[in-house]
Amino acid sequence: MADSRLLRIGTRNSPMALVQVERVRAMLAERHHEVTVDVLSMSTSGDRWHGDLAALGGKGAFTKEVDAALIAGDVDLVVHCVKDVPGDRPAPAGTVMAAYLARDDVRDCLVHPGGLRIDQLPPDTRIGTSAVRRVAQLALHWPSLVPVPIRGNANSRLAKLDAGDRYDALLLAYSGLERLGQAARITHPIDVDTMVPAVGSGTLVLQCREDDTSTRDLAASLGDPRAWRETVAERTMLHILQGNCHSPIAALARTEPDGRLGLRARVISVDGKTVLDAHEWAADPITLGTSVAAALLRQGARDLLDLSAHA
Repeated sequence: MADSRLLRIGTRNSPMALVQVERVRAMLAERHHEVTVDVLSMSTSGDRWHGDLAALGGKGAFTKEVDAALIAGDVDLVVHCVKDVPGDRPAPAGTVMAAYLARDDVRDCLVHPGGLRIDQLPPDTRIGTSAVRRVAQLALHWPSLVPVPIRGNANSRLAKLDAGDRYDALLLAYSGLERLGQAARITHPIDVDTMVPAVGSGTLVLQCREDDTSTRDLAASLGDPRAWRETVAERTMLHILQGNCHSPIAALARTEPDGRLGLRARVISVDGKTVLDAHEWAADPITLGTSVAAALLRQGARDLLDLSAHA
């Protein structure tokens, strides 16, 4: 029998993050009976701040405290939504993304109290979302709808919608509502060819210290090779474009039946009037992400992203 082992997992203390850690705990219990899990949850600056995330440095506001605990040795492993991990800079020094878990539903979805689809909404319907990527694609496909900024976790956003004083509907991640047991609130899962998802949608990543080989091996045993290939392709593209929370960048990699990897990516102006698309295939995810980023840059993505950053 293997020696017993305590694994300390760090996470945000949001309801979503805690559900995600329980998923990892359950996978470990099924596959590694010798492992006992201790969870250290913590509040992050992104959870505490209710203003524009850019004032805190963007998406890193949801990960930096948890990453600091990992680097300090207070925890052995952290669980992040890939969407929350900054794409314009590498992982913190001394850490490594050890595994990506099997991908959940990548779609965006509409939540409407009356059960309407997004194409049934009347003009001037107020849509709660703060994602620049969603705002830009709303402007492209449904310019009569009005995006209204909203912050907070999914449960608090649903509560704001139910209050009815500022929002008529919400755009949220399908996978997030599913993880929270709120999938019944979804009234319209939006096709990925219309609303191209965010980089890393539906994917959880396990991060640990680079020199902690035992934890790296443990995390790797939970990883999904397909999720790894798809996520690496998307994040390679995002890193080359230096995308951040101001960047209207969307992407989705999908594994073809013949094993090739396809990556479709989109850069779009916030007003929806300029759309750059690239779609390529390759066997290697880094090669693919690099190629798609280059195709977008040739179309003028750098200028478009610079304009969006100052919009």
